[in-house]
Amino acid sequence: MSIFNKTSVNGWQPQQLTIKDVKFATWIAFFAWVFAVYDFILFGTLLPEIGLHFGWDEVEQAEIATWVAVGGAVIALAIGPLVDRLGRRMGIVITVGGAALCSLLTAVGGAWGKGALTAIRSVAGLGYAEQTVNATYLSELYTALDDPKLNKRKGFVYSLVQGGWPVGALVASALTAILMPIIGWQGSFIFAALPSLVIAVLALKLKETPQFQVQKKIQHLREQGQIAEARQVAQDYQISWEEHHRGGIAAAFRGTSLRATLVLGAAVLINWFAIQIFSVLGTTVITKTHDVSFNNSLLILILSNLVGYCGYLAHGWLGDRIGRRNTIAVGWMLGGVAFAGMLYCPDNFATIVTLYSIGLFFLIGPYAAALFFISESFPTAIRATAGALIGAMGPVGAIIASVGTTAVLSHGGHWQDAALWFGAIPCFISGVVMWLARGDVQRASGMNKTVNTQPQA
Repeated sequence: MSIFNKTSVNGWQPQQLTIKDVKFATWIAFFAWVFAVYDFILFGTLLPEIGLHFGWDEVEQAEIATWVAVGGAVIALAIGPLVDRLGRRMGIVITVGGAALCSLLTAVGGAWGKGALTAIRSVAGLGYAEQTVNATYLSELYTALDDPKLNKRKGFVYSLVQGGWPVGALVASALTAILMPIIGWQGSFIFAALPSLVIAVLALKLKETPQFQVQKKIQHLREQGQIAEARQVAQDYQISWEEHHRGGIAAAFRGTSLRATLVLGAAVLINWFAIQIFSVLGTTVITKTHDVSFNNSLLILILSNLVGYCGYLAHGWLGDRIGRRNTIAVGWMLGGVAFAGMLYCPDNFATIVTLYSIGLFFLIGPYAAALFFISESFPTAIRATAGALIGAMGPVGAIIASVGTTAVLSHGGHWQDAALWFGAIPCFISGVVMWLARGDVQRASGMNKTVNTQPQA
């Protein structure tokens, strides 16, 4: 039986969950991520067309991508503390709804100049931040429900949700190929906003996690001066009293959280070099390194992202069996090798598709295990904040990759070399860094372990 089924002081207990509630939340999280990624990838896919429309050259386009990544990093960092304050449910509403609004504004932002477009796409980083909210929300829901069958395969179940990345990228590529000739790039962004708005409305029906409700109850009692009652709630629901005091970003750099923050943050930062180069700017890399047309590059993205989705399922399944850390590390190392091969292979369509698909399989697939691994590495009080902090390292990595790529291109370098040094090699290194993380852990706070919650004298 779940610990959250018991009552505490004055008969209080968190809102109860059913398997139906968790299944509904899982579907909402999946579609929220799909359409957030749709918008996120759409911008990278259509950036060459946007640049052509406004007369921006390759260097200018790379500069825009860089500053968008800067703004996205700020947004991703800010969303964690907000979710720890307002709740996981509202986090999904804000991130998905905000991304939808930005998608609408993107259609007109270019006409206002590069600065306006950059600002809009920076705020659109809410869509990227949504995955951190998903990981925190679902991790807590699965744990609170305490269903034996779900617990055994929760990594695989979450891989289905996180698989929204290749699905979203697939949708972006497929619909771009269909809609671009009909409604243009502006219409493509307007179309992309509609499903996100629907998901944001549906997300209002979600239930908050019991863990967050308990945290808020303790906080409320403390603010009312009812310290004894607050301690009792913490004890009843196995929440560390000391841990509850230590919120905010600073807590991620204290105690046992320090190692997780530094290692996981570094791994994600470096890995996002490869995300920026091979996923966000995939069409650009393919067309610039091989004799492939823009339309054929979209076909490659469609085929490879189908393989990428299989990568999520495979890595989610493997994470439940051989450990999430091991799964992530090996996957990213193999991804780096595949991308390096793709960059320097002959201009053979089948070879390019095969190597690029393998690369995406091992690049994005491990995130099915990574986001749960990150969530499990931190206590409830800072889970969203720490997750957002590490997630924010992704855009920082994208910034560095974009700056490096821009520098190479500005000095007459080729996309082939830029993608190797700022994409393939970092992908391999990020896997090596993951070996420095502790093995899979189940933290006491929110992870169904008994902790010492007795009041301190």
